[in-house]
Amino acid sequence: MVDTKLNFINYSNQWRKDFTLNNSDYIGKNLFEVIGETPEQFDKDLKKGLKGEEIENLGQKYILPSGKLQWLKWKISPVKIDDTNNLDGLLIFLEDVTEDKKEIELLHKAEAVARIGCWEVDLINNSLYWTKTTKDIHEVSEDFVPDLAQGINFYKEGSHRDKITELVGTAIEQGKSWDTELIIITAKGNEVWVRAKGEVEMAKGQPVRIIGTFQDIDQTKKMQLAHEEISERLKITTQTAQIGIWDFNLETNELEWDNEMYQIFGVEKDDFSGVFEAWESTIHPEDKEKALKATENAITGVKDFDEEFRIILKDGSIRHVKGTSKTIKDYNGKPIKLTGANWDITDLRSTELKLIRSTESFTETFDNASIGMALVSPDFKWLKVNKSLLNSLGYTEKELLSMKTLDITHPEDILVSKSFHTSAYDGINDTYQLEKRYFHKDGHLVHVVLGVTVVKDMNGNPSHTIAQFLDITDRIESEKRLQTLVEVTKSQNDSLMNFAHIVSHNLRSHSTNMTMLTKFLTKEEDEEERKNLHEMISNAAESLAETIAHLNDVVQVKTGTLENLKSIGVLNTIHHIKKSIGGLLEEQEAVLNINVSKTHFVNAVPAYLESIFLNVITNALKYRSQDRIPIIEISSKIKGDYVLITFSDNGQGIDLKRHGDKIFGMYKTFHKHKDAKGIGLFITKNQIEAMGGKIKLESTVDVGTTIFIELKKA
Repeated sequence: MVDTKLNFINYSNQWRKDFTLNNSDYIGKNLFEVIGETPEQFDKDLKKGLKGEEIENLGQKYILPSGKLQWLKWKISPVKIDDTNNLDGLLIFLEDVTEDKKEIELLHKAEAVARIGCWEVDLINNSLYWTKTTKDIHEVSEDFVPDLAQGINFYKEGSHRDKITELVGTAIEQGKSWDTELIIITAKGNEVWVRAKGEVEMAKGQPVRIIGTFQDIDQTKKMQLAHEEISERLKITTQTAQIGIWDFNLETNELEWDNEMYQIFGVEKDDFSGVFEAWESTIHPEDKEKALKATENAITGVKDFDEEFRIILKDGSIRHVKGTSKTIKDYNGKPIKLTGANWDITDLRSTELKLIRSTESFTETFDNASIGMALVSPDFKWLKVNKSLLNSLGYTEKELLSMKTLDITHPEDILVSKSFHTSAYDGINDTYQLEKRYFHKDGHLVHVVLGVTVVKDMNGNPSHTIAQFLDITDRIESEKRLQTLVEVTKSQNDSLMNFAHIVSHNLRSHSTNMTMLTKFLTKEEDEEERKNLHEMISNAAESLAETIAHLNDVVQVKTGTLENLKSIGVLNTIHHIKKSIGGLLEEQEAVLNINVSKTHFVNAVPAYLESIFLNVITNALKYRSQDRIPIIEISSKIKGDYVLITFSDNGQGIDLKRHGDKIFGMYKTFHKHKDAKGIGLFITKNQIEAMGGKIKLESTVDVGTTIFIELKKA
């Protein structure tokens, strides 16, 4: 008790114990001198008390000016001794509740951190109370007031709600407590795993109250479920993959296996002694040393066990096993246990062996095949080629591997090759076959039957192709020669009658001339005339011999042609002739413009083709215009099954109106030239027709001549 100046009138022993430093007498001393620091609110309430107000504070936390934390509760009552209403002092009840409040505060903090809330069901009043943490878990506001039905309805509909309903019902009827884990659906729609515990309080044999805790175990429960799922998957995986798990206690020499280990080692559980030596006895003698050395390294911490070894089963069969382990150490770094896994890799090793043998077999077949073989990339690059293919195409391995297949493919075959290639890599056809042409290194065509198979990688995607090349060049040439034989035979039959007329006409002319000269000679008596007649008969004989020689040339053209037909490059032949008459071209300052594709090949007798081209070019020079430099244009193009070769010059030209029907006749000349004999074009025409070809001519006097030659395409 204090007076109006706050000086002590009296105090209790408990006051002195709680709010003073010693046992001194404090009567008459000022309150603030004795108790030191007080909350600001306490000072304000004292002033209100001195004004006659009664003040009560049920307990608050205060941080004093010194920083000290203190919970205080107080009651201040004005004291009036007489009836004058004059204030004589204040009666102060002051209590330090710091320890109690700290304990309650820590309890609340622990509840919040551990996400454990409390709840209470008053069965007498049918009410439900939730603490703040319980409300937080349910994601409801602090002013939410639940009832028992609402509380149950927060549980997930179905088995979870049915379970809590059953537990609450049993508790009410039988007073039975519970501890369970269920899912609730919060006010915000989130699924949360909770642990709900409830205990029943009984009065006179009847339940009157249920109290319990409510804990958020969502994260822990989900981790537990995930762990269980992973464990189950691991169990299934180890069983499916034949992986056994084991533990080896280094201190007790005890070896513990799971069921799969017994399956791998072919041992009955009852027959296994469970010691290290039992495992050691199963190892193949050739692998025992390395397996034991690896185990020793694992125990000493040099290196974890990671080895493949063979084991021998009771029936004598051998299995390949892959083993790995980790060394477990105690706090002092001493190895105390090995834990690891073994799995049966016998099938894997068997498959690998088969693959190696298959690879070796393929390599041997590939290298020694009698037909060409190659591996080709998706972008047409040669990856690997065998000797037969190199022989067919004439390239070295280094040369071919630096190219793409399309680099030496005939231009007319490129489009169809790409089409088949795309279909194969798009999965439409895994294999395909076609005939196509390649250029040999020396320029001639190689005909092949190409068979292609797509090879896929582990993901089922095409990685490359295996190509087989059957060289059918000889067959193609034979077929073409046979076809040409049919055509030329018909042509020869057609020209046989014409040739017979030529022979008859030419020989009859010479015969008539010689008969007439012989008659003159028998009748003539003048020696001088007889001498002239002898000279004329001699000249006639020479002319007859020359005619017979020309007719023999024609006969040679008409016979034996087909056996000598070959695939010949047009451009190569022209270059050869240009080189052979280089001096003549230079002497006459002639210009030779060549526009011939290197891909144009014809079926021809090499000597005939050179003779034809040489005759045409030299005729252009022989019958050149004296008014201009000779210009000869040579070009080629594909015309169906033929190659059309065109020779154009700017020479004297021929009057086709006068000579058109005799242009390819024997002994027909159209210019006054000392070397003109009228046999060249005749022979040329017969050579071309003998090879199944055609020739025609266009000409304008003093403008020039164009000759068109068509020969069978090779």
